[in-house]
Amino acid sequence: MDARDKRLDPVRNFTLTGFGLEQEAWREFASGEESQVIFNSFFNTQDYTHLFIHHHDGGQLHIGLDYPQNVQTKVIYVSKTGQEVVPKENSQNILIIQEVQGEDAKTFTIAACEEVTSPLLSNPGTSRSCAVGLAEEALRFMERQRNEALAMKAQIEGRTFLPYPDAFRDKCFHDNALHGDSFQGDTEGRKWLELLHACDSTIMEWMKLVSQVLQQDSSQMVLDGLEPLPSAEFNFWRSRLRNLHFIQQQLKSSRAQQVLSIAQRAESVYLSSLRDLHTDVQKGLDEAEDITRNLKPVQEKLEELQQMEYQQLGDNMAAVMEEVRLVWIRSVFYCRPCRVVVLLQEICTLLIQMSRSFLLGEDLMRPLGSEPGEKMDDVTLVIWTLKSLKEAFRLCRTQLEDHRRDGDTLSWDFPSQLVFFRLDHFLLHLQGIQEVFRVSLQLHQLEWTVLSGVGGRMWTDVVQEVYQDFLCHVTVLCDLTCDPTDPDDQSFLKHLSQFWVQVSDLERRLVSVLSRAFEDCCVSSTAAAAAKLVKMFGFILDRPLIHDQLRPHLLRLEEMVLEELDQIEPLFFSQREESDTFCMFTPSHAARLCWSQQLRLRAEATLKHHRTLQQLDLDSSASKLVLQRFHHIEDLLRDFRDGLRSNWSSLLDSDCEFILEQPVIQKNQQGMLGVNCSNKLQVVLRELRYVSRKTAVELRPYAARLFTCRDDITRSYLSLSHMVSCYNQVVSGVFPAELSLIQDQLQDLHLNQNLSDLQRYTWGSEGLQQQVEQNRDVVLLLHSTVSQARANMDAMTRIIQGWAELDLLQRSGESLLEVGDMEQSYRHIREEGEELLRLTQVNRSLYGAEDSSKSWVMYLDHLDDKVQDGLSQLVLRSLHFLLDNMKPQSCCAFVTVSLQLQETGSVFEPSVGVGLSDLLQTIISDIYKAASLPLRISVSRHSNYQVSLQQSPNLSALEQEVKNCLLQVREEAELLLTRLDRYSYLWLSDRKRVRQQFLTYSRQLGPEELEAEETPPTLTDFKREINSLNTLREEVTHLDDVILLHSWLQVDLRAFRDSLLSLVHKWRHLYTDYLLDSVSDSLQQVTPHCDDDVESASSSSFLLTETIILLEAAGVQLPDHLSAQLQC
Repeated sequence: MDARDKRLDPVRNFTLTGFGLEQEAWREFASGEESQVIFNSFFNTQDYTHLFIHHHDGGQLHIGLDYPQNVQTKVIYVSKTGQEVVPKENSQNILIIQEVQGEDAKTFTIAACEEVTSPLLSNPGTSRSCAVGLAEEALRFMERQRNEALAMKAQIEGRTFLPYPDAFRDKCFHDNALHGDSFQGDTEGRKWLELLHACDSTIMEWMKLVSQVLQQDSSQMVLDGLEPLPSAEFNFWRSRLRNLHFIQQQLKSSRAQQVLSIAQRAESVYLSSLRDLHTDVQKGLDEAEDITRNLKPVQEKLEELQQMEYQQLGDNMAAVMEEVRLVWIRSVFYCRPCRVVVLLQEICTLLIQMSRSFLLGEDLMRPLGSEPGEKMDDVTLVIWTLKSLKEAFRLCRTQLEDHRRDGDTLSWDFPSQLVFFRLDHFLLHLQGIQEVFRVSLQLHQLEWTVLSGVGGRMWTDVVQEVYQDFLCHVTVLCDLTCDPTDPDDQSFLKHLSQFWVQVSDLERRLVSVLSRAFEDCCVSSTAAAAAKLVKMFGFILDRPLIHDQLRPHLLRLEEMVLEELDQIEPLFFSQREESDTFCMFTPSHAARLCWSQQLRLRAEATLKHHRTLQQLDLDSSASKLVLQRFHHIEDLLRDFRDGLRSNWSSLLDSDCEFILEQPVIQKNQQGMLGVNCSNKLQVVLRELRYVSRKTAVELRPYAARLFTCRDDITRSYLSLSHMVSCYNQVVSGVFPAELSLIQDQLQDLHLNQNLSDLQRYTWGSEGLQQQVEQNRDVVLLLHSTVSQARANMDAMTRIIQGWAELDLLQRSGESLLEVGDMEQSYRHIREEGEELLRLTQVNRSLYGAEDSSKSWVMYLDHLDDKVQDGLSQLVLRSLHFLLDNMKPQSCCAFVTVSLQLQETGSVFEPSVGVGLSDLLQTIISDIYKAASLPLRISVSRHSNYQVSLQQSPNLSALEQEVKNCLLQVREEAELLLTRLDRYSYLWLSDRKRVRQQFLTYSRQLGPEELEAEETPPTLTDFKREINSLNTLREEVTHLDDVILLHSWLQVDLRAFRDSLLSLVHKWRHLYTDYLLDSVSDSLQQVTPHCDDDVESASSSSFLLTETIILLEAAGVQLPDHLSAQLQC
């Protein structure tokens, strides 16, 4: 509550004056949180009628709703004239503000007057010392103070205080009057008259006070236009009972009895009135006790109701009304229409208050723009709860019509409008709010509305514009700060009226869109599309304005429904005899039934569209025609289905009769088994399955018989199919060596005889399933053993095929022959050979054959042939590998040899003759060795597989081809040596002899020359020889690293070339060393004569300078000591 509220002005002014405070102190006090809560409770609710303000410890103001305890200072006491909310206008007419003393001061005043002041001033000895009349005046003042304090205390406690006469202060005179003593003298007579007058005045005042109490009625607040709660009714009668008890106690007190005695002695005219007063108080007590006692269950029920969740209130309305009905029946004093009407009005007020609290007042309209559904449910719950109260009232009223007391009816004959006029007004207001929520829910659905068609996008945009405008209008209601649950709030009603005007405008805009959409449906769409459109906008089509404007279009949609039904009958007559119409994967009759059912569903869907339109209450003549046309189509389809079922029943019975007489299996000329009538049986069983779903199809004798045992026949059929499949797999996949083994097993299992017996059984034979199961188990056992044996044979075949694909020989990373992994291949073949023997023994056990039986020996020979073929393929593959890599077409080195220069000349390492032949022969032997590793499978063949393969002509021919390739490469190797013999003089000639010849003849003598003219060599001759050796060195350097002979033998020439280059360098040094020695000799001769001419001092035949130049040209560097000598 705002501290500036005008209702606080009277309280503020009185408090500031009474306590002498400043305005700032009041503002600080009134703006405090505790003060705000208490002020709000007092001014804005009906539950509190008293407010107390006093000084707290420390000089601060304190506020409370109860009278403060142990307060010695004065208290500002604010009260209402009745239980009501204080309005902002004319609040001073409702508030009563008084200044009273604190409890301690009040108690002290009463005690001081009764126990000190009055006895003291009444004492004659004390009064003589006072001035004349002073003691009497002081005594009267103190008596008035006491009476005021007692009256104030009683008023605060809600009770009525009966004051006593002031004349009772003269104790002596009072005692004389009570004991009947005569009064003598004028003074005593005057005092007696004063006392009698005081008693009469007191009786009159008592009568007035008690009359005010008894005339008080709980309906007064209602009559004053207030809206009290049931608690006001209960508090009224409880306070009244307590007050009447207090009044009765005062009337029975000693002082009241003194007043009665004086009135009796004086025979006062008010004596009868005093006695009537006693009687009235007693009657009032009886009434208050009766009403309080009978209202107690109602109070407890309402208190229990206030503790419940609001969702539980509706179910407890009957219990509340039942308690009110019991009060009406049981209470003699409360059985008055005016009192029950007031109580019911107060209950209505309580429910209105609880409803408003549940709806959260100002927050009620907040979710209207986003999720109004939850709040609409709350409003609907409140409306239902309040209507439950009215319904409970009606039931109680009906029950009381037959209830009587002392012959008088106890019915509630008062108009119900007296009870529910305010509740009805609140309900009407809530229903308006409910309608706002309902319309908001409807228009919120426009957000997801999408129209299709040519102009669908444009019309969808228009609808979205309408939705956005609606959101703007709703936002205004959401942002209202007033309380929508207050039916008297004119500001909300004004906004609500404006909202409905805006909704009407939105509806007109929607009508323009929907009119165009329905026109498009009527022109180019089907009834289904029209019904879809109706469903899409069904949430607003029931709005009166929209419904009236769209009625012509909706009537046209009904005509479309009728046209849709008119198309079904011609379709039925045109397609019922066409076989292509029906599903090819379904029995013909079942498909026809399904087709008729689809037509019926189509008719029902059309009728459903019609019912969608009927919900709009179009009230058109086409409705009856639609129903008549639908029933006509339904009759046509029913007759068609009945005839179809009868025909199907007859044909199905004939097929079942044929099947039941047919044998279950048969054998063809190839010895294969087959399930007889399998396709026909599947068709019939499938039709029976359809028939079991279509109970309207009659099963005739044979069909019924087959249908009864269909599960057994189905199991027999599945078992037979499995058995036949397994048997045929055993028979069809047999190879000659295995045939005799399988025949032995068939004979041992007596299977041939059992299958012959089974061929005599028909599908209708007794014991068929048992016979099938027995034979199936035997066949499955045979199939299992044979399948496992064949799986083992497949595994052995894969092993043998793996040998055929094994690479004993392969190329290394340099594309040369690699034989290093052959031992690993040997180990692999040896292990797999042992696995072959193991699998062979497993198969012998599976076939149950003896080791020496003919059939088993044949089987082993067959397997032995496969092993030998596999090994033959292995050897053949390896020899082909050799041969393919030794043919000229391979163009890839396969074997490599090195050409080396030895003292005897150039030789191959290994030798191209014996060495290479031995290498290839070793490789071929290793290839054949692989065939000797697996042990022999056959027991009738004793040599190993290698011996057998070495006798193979094909393999021998391949060996010979390999040897021929070796001879061819040997010839090419000889030619290579011949070509390289042109350098043979380098290693065959004696260098010392050749040097001596050169130094003597300046050249090397030919073999025919024995003698020649001595001609010492010149530098030119040296240069000629050195240049010749340089040219030879270049030629040798450019020899190839390797040479490929016959496209597979790689000859490595690098060692030969290096040796040859070494020889060339030695021959070159033969000449250069001589020249260096010549230079050295020349320098030794000229060293002692360094200052003379070097050329003239040289004793050599060569010029020193030209010699050095020749050496440098030959790339020979002078030694360091010779260079040093030249520097000198």
